[in-house]
Amino acid sequence: MRFSTKAIHVGEEQRDDLAAPLHQSTTFVFERLTDLELVARGEKFAYTRVGNPTQSLLEKKVAALEGGKASVVFASGMAAISALVLSAAKGGDHIISTDIIYESTHELFEFLRELGVEVSFVDTSNAENVEAALRESTKLVFLETPTNPTMKLSDIKAVAEVVKDKNENTLVAVDNTFMTPYFQRPLELGADVVVHSATKYLCGHGDALGGVVVGDSELVSKMRRGVLKDFGGAISPFNAWLIIRGLKTLAIRMERHEKNAMVVAKFLEEHPKVKRVFYPGLESFPQFELAKRQMSGFGGMLSFELADESRAQRVLESVRICKLAVSLGTVETLIEHPYSMTHRRFPNKEAFGITKGLIRLSIGLENVEDITEDLEQALERA
Repeated sequence: MRFSTKAIHVGEEQRDDLAAPLHQSTTFVFERLTDLELVARGEKFAYTRVGNPTQSLLEKKVAALEGGKASVVFASGMAAISALVLSAAKGGDHIISTDIIYESTHELFEFLRELGVEVSFVDTSNAENVEAALRESTKLVFLETPTNPTMKLSDIKAVAEVVKDKNENTLVAVDNTFMTPYFQRPLELGADVVVHSATKYLCGHGDALGGVVVGDSELVSKMRRGVLKDFGGAISPFNAWLIIRGLKTLAIRMERHEKNAMVVAKFLEEHPKVKRVFYPGLESFPQFELAKRQMSGFGGMLSFELADESRAQRVLESVRICKLAVSLGTVETLIEHPYSMTHRRFPNKEAFGITKGLIRLSIGLENVEDITEDLEQALERA
C-alpha cells in the first residue's frame, strides 16, 4: 500500500464497521489468570496506561507511515521526547542536540543536566560539528529539522553516517513534526528514531494532544514497559481516536499546506516591509539544495523577518483570518511571535536569529488569496 492508502487502512482491514471504534475503558477483564501471559506477549490489553486497542491502532498507523517496526504513543509531544531521552540516557551519559529547537525541548535537556546527563547543543546543520562533539558516552543525537522557528535544516543522512561510523550504538533521533512522514523519511535516511508532536499535523485540527515515538521493537518496548508505565504519560483513547481520524486526510492536507505556503512565501519575499523569508521551498533559502534532496516537499511552516522589527506587534494584532496563537499544523492559518511566545525563555535567542522582528506562520487550508490579502492588509497597517 502507498502512503495515503496506509493512512486510511492500516490496522483496520479486518473490521466490519467503517469507522474505528473508540475504546474508552481504563481496564480490561480477564477470564483466567493465565491470560496474563497474553498481556506479556502483547496479545491482550490489561490497563490503558500501558495499552489500549485505540492507542494500538494509532501506533500501527504511525509506524507504517514512518516505515518503522513499532511505535508507542504518549499524551503529548513533550511526553514522547521525555520518554525517549529517559530511555536512552542516564546520569553520566551524553546527549547531543540541535542548538535551535523548540523551547520546551531545550528546557527538558537543561533539566536533564540536573540529573547528571551531559548535554551539548550543537549546530547540527554541519555534520562535522556533530562528529567533533561525539564522545564514547554519547547515547543520543537529537535532531530537529527543520528547526523551530528558523527553518534551518540538518542533513539527516550525513549526521547518521558520522555518528554510526564512530559508535553504531548511539541513537540518532529526528523530530519530524514539521515535515511529517509525508514529506520527510528520517528512518530511510539512517535515523534510528522518529518523534512527533501528534498534536500538530498528524491530528491536523487543533483538538487533541498527543505524541509518538517510532523505532525498533526493542526500544519501543523499553519505553512502554518502563517510562510510559511508570511515569504515566498515556494518551487518552479519545485523543488517540481523533488523531487516527486526522491521519486519514494527512496526505491531502500536507499537499494543500505546502501549496499555500509556497504562494505565501513568494508573496512575502516580494513585500517591501519584509527583510527576509525562511522557507525551504524558496530558491533563496540557503539550504534549498539539501531541502530538495532530503524532503519530497517543503511543508506548511515558514518564518519571515520584518525590515522594521518595531512593527511586529502591529502586524500580529492586525490580522483577521490568521489566528494569533501558538501551535501549528491546524487547518487554520496560525501566526505567532517566537521572541515573546514559543521561544520566550530561549537563551541567547537573538544570536540564533530569533529576533523581535521574526514572525512564524503555520499556513492553513484556507483559500490562499484570503491568506495573502490578510497578510497584505496587516503589513500595510503596520
